[in-house]
Amino acid sequence: QVQLVESGGGLVQAGGSLRLSCAASGRTFSSYAMGWFRQAPGKERELVAAINWSSGITYYPDSVKGRFTISRDNAKNTVHLQMNSLKPEDTAVYYCAARAGGIYYYSVSQYPYWGQGTQVTVSS
Repeated sequence: QVQLVESGGGLVQAGGSLRLSCAASGRTFSSYAMGWFRQAPGKERELVAAINWSSGITYYPDSVKGRFTISRDNAKNTVHLQMNSLKPEDTAVYYCAARAGGIYYYSVSQYPYWGQGTQVTVSS
């Protein structure tokens, strides 16, 4: 079993920054891909960043590209999401997710392990 715990959410003004962290435990993460998703009220959960565990290849949708950066610390089984130039439309619950196999996928259904989520609120 894999456990994921997010931290770092909060309230920030537009243009500000936040850094989310996801601590993983339970199994070795040497072959896991990690993703950060978000879900705003009334909207579907969407992928905002992903990283292959071994190669470090990353993915960002256009909506956050250039503003968000995903990184990982293999030794500490931790993944971070640095969010800069935040906008009110970034307001959502942010979730960390993991999948075995090392390669990220875009779909929610491809990630069997999820954290509890952390709220990010960006005020205008």
